[in-house]
Amino acid sequence: MRSRPLGATLVTVLASALLLTGCSGTGGTDTSDGTGGGASASTGAWSYTDATGATVTVDHRPERVVVINDLALSFVQYGLRPVGTFGQLAMAKDARFADLDTTGIAQLGVAYGDIDLEQLASLKPDLVVTSVYPTDGKGTLDTTQPGYGFKDQEQQKQIEAIAPVAQVKWGGEGKDVIEHIADLATSLGAPKATIDAAEQRFDTAQDALEQAAQQKDLSVVSMYADGDGAYVTRPSDEPVLQLYSSVGVDFVNPKPKGYYWGIYSWENAGQITGDVLLLSQQGYQVADLKKQPTFADNAALKTGQVHSWTFPALDYASQADYMTKLAGWLGDSRKLTS
Repeated sequence: MRSRPLGATLVTVLASALLLTGCSGTGGTDTSDGTGGGASASTGAWSYTDATGATVTVDHRPERVVVINDLALSFVQYGLRPVGTFGQLAMAKDARFADLDTTGIAQLGVAYGDIDLEQLASLKPDLVVTSVYPTDGKGTLDTTQPGYGFKDQEQQKQIEAIAPVAQVKWGGEGKDVIEHIADLATSLGAPKATIDAAEQRFDTAQDALEQAAQQKDLSVVSMYADGDGAYVTRPSDEPVLQLYSSVGVDFVNPKPKGYYWGIYSWENAGQITGDVLLLSQQGYQVADLKKQPTFADNAALKTGQVHSWTFPALDYASQADYMTKLAGWLGDSRKLTS
């Protein structure tokens, strides 16, 4: 979950059993570009070529899978149940899990890089799935760095000694990432009918968001803030924002250079302007921003046009929910900037 910085490394680098809900998986086709995987019937071998080019092979379709929270959300939405999850936030503190049944999913840590290896081993996972972020706008992957959510290479090696690790690319066009995650979930046994129904909801929500964007012509800022300053997301570098931009939502591009984030010191935070503010669920919240002299007069903040940026997961269901909310927020907002 890249909804907040994690120091210089992130700025620059940026399922107990997988309970298959009574369905058989449909096989896919392995790819060599790290975007797809394939599986035979649950009694046969399963393989997946991940984003780093590594081919992960298991002698049966994985049934006990540990997944980073960004992807665990999608797996649950698609009818799969990870045995465990890890990431930047505990499920109890992550708003994205609020309406999902997380019964039986072990919490392996409560912060980035915090993974209880003994607990992980006790789950006897067949597979660990995480994500990997490009290091630049061209989509370059630095395979010398650990996968997202892992503290360092040593920790990743320890995890790989317990179960094979597959990494999913979290970059480029949002629709592509959604399709790749759906393909992976299908190969692990997610019901096709569940994914198809979610895709229909996605299409409806996308149309509603496009209409709202066209009708209101509002500028939107996505940002995280803490004591060091304000971090405005560059929409072309975040696949979720890229998806929304593709249907007409006008996201503000930060002035400071840099991949993914445009970083403003609090001295310069007054330069951040927009009609609607999407504020990360982590870090400073509205009350904190109002205490910042250089940001307290921000138009969106003063008029209450601030909404939570939960970093919605890249699956059809999660995106349908958030796009529906965003369309409503745009519809209820007014133009504040010229």
